Amino acid sequence: MNKNINAPMLLMRLSLGVIFFYTGVVKVLTPNWSAAGYLNSAKTFAPLYQWFGSAQNAGWVSFLNEWGLLLIGLALLTGFFVRWASLGGMTLMTLYYFPVLTFPFVSKTSYLVDEHVIYFLVFLILFATHAGEYFGLDGMLKKRGFGKLV
Repeated sequence: MNKNINAPMLLMRLSLGVIFFYTGVVKVLTPNWSAAGYLNSAKTFAPLYQWFGSAQNAGWVSFLNEWGLLLIGLALLTGFFVRWASLGGMTLMTLYYFPVLTFPFVSKTSYLVDEHVIYFLVFLILFATHAGEYFGLDGMLKKRGFGKLV
């Protein structure tokens, strides 16, 4: 990676890590938190999201969501498996985007692009630049010959 971009990339990785880790911790520690409300109010692909939010699926979907957020955040904060965490983050951002989309508006003040798209693009940048290799455990793994894992 270009040395001029290392520090900004680190700050971007850590900032996004804080957001995801905190959001995941809050959900994990909130008794009876459920993604069902969000899923059942989907505007785009409503049948799919309502299936995810149904009584038989809301439990495991909520579990994957809360722990996915927490683990993605932890991975970004530690620089451990950042590329894998970025793939998970891009997947979550895609899944979060469609329920709020009423094409072409995402909200009253957003046309096609909202925070989910921006986060997706940040994850894409983190993935493409191997951002965990700078002040992260991915860099230590790479130095020890485990570069194929990260």
